[in-house]
This record gives sequence, structure tokens and C-alpha cells, in this order.
Amino acid sequence: MLSIVLAALASLLFIKPLVRFLEQPAGSIKFLQVSPGEFLFVSIKVAGYAGLIIALPYILFQGLSFVIPGLTVKEKRLIAPAVIGSGILFLTGLAFAWWALVPAALRFLLNYGADVVEPIWSIERYLDFVLLLMLSTGLAFQIPVLQLLLGIFGLINWKQMLSAWRGVVLAAAVAGAVLTPSTDPITMLLLTGAISGLFLGGIVLVAITDQFKEQIHPNPDQPSAAD
Repeated sequence: MLSIVLAALASLLFIKPLVRFLEQPAGSIKFLQVSPGEFLFVSIKVAGYAGLIIALPYILFQGLSFVIPGLTVKEKRLIAPAVIGSGILFLTGLAFAWWALVPAALRFLLNYGADVVEPIWSIERYLDFVLLLMLSTGLAFQIPVLQLLLGIFGLINWKQMLSAWRGVVLAAAVAGAVLTPSTDPITMLLLTGAISGLFLGGIVLVAITDQFKEQIHPNPDQPSAAD
């Protein structure tokens, strides 16, 4: 908690450039402060999100320091690849939301009813939309890491994962509807497609891992040369 608070306080020093950066996808849209102190609360909220992201490596380090002593040697070897892969996927999810989901959602929302109403948005509602979409997408991109860990520990194999693809697509559609702050179908379909693609990519990783494990540890039922 202390690391998040310190990172959030540091983010407050750069809050105006950060808010301007988050406003970029909206283009020429004008933002309003519709209540007294709204931008102050928005600044605290944005700094909180930024502080959480900045403090994540330290939080992860503390969590691993607690967990690692209880792991086996084999499990410890998986920590570094899993952490690196998780971090890369989280940043990829943020980038995907920033470059694909947010612009697509804003284009749809702007074009719908553009000839009827003039778009002037609340800065708080807009930033809630962008930050929640980016954070939820970053978390959704952790699916392949979870699949890989489940496969490595032998809890489930790639064939079982593949057999559940229908349920996963349905769950991805539900997640796309729940995680996206807007109600437009474009954002929902993009996030649903991304989650489904990540799940299929995770199946491929688990299949490759299973093949690798079979090469190192052949069928134990077959007698060895020593026998």
C-alpha cells in the first residue's frame, strides 16, 4: 500500500501532462468540469491508477519473496519466465487497448448521433472509460500465462483446453460485455476476439510444453536400459 501511495504522489507531480496524454484519442472533443472539484478528484484517480501500475513490479517482488521459499526447484525455474511473460502481456494489453479498443469505441460513440447532439464530455466519465478499459484489457491478457502454468503443473492439458473452446468463446463474449465500460458492439467484439485469440495462443504454448516434457521424460511405463 505504501509503494502505491508513494508512486501515486509522484504521479501527481505530472498529472496535467498525463491527463493531456489520455485525452489524445478523443481528438478535438471538448471536456467539461461539470461539478466543483471534479478535476481534483479526477487527478487523484488518475494518479492512483498510475501509482498502481508503477508499483506493480515492487508488489510482485514482495509477493514472490513470500511464495518462493515454499516452491520446489522445478517450480522456482518457472518463476522468471512466468513473471517476464506476464509483464510483457500486461503491457501488450495496455497498448492494445490504447491503440485499438479506445479509438474504435470513441469513433463509434462519436459517429452515432453526431448529427443530433454535440459531443461535449465530462472529463471524469471519459477518464473512467479509458482507464477501466486499459486496466481490464491488461488483466485479460494474462490468460496465456495462467494456461501455461496450469499445463506445466499438469492440472490440465492442451486437449482438454481445446475441447472447451465453445465455452471459452461464450465466456469471452460475456467478459467483453462486462469489462468494456461502453455499450458499443465494436469494443466488445474486439476484446472478445482478443481474449479468444489469447486462449488459442495459450493452447499452442501448452501443446509445445507437453511435447517438450515428453521428449525429456518418455513414457514411464516403458522399461529403461538400466532395468
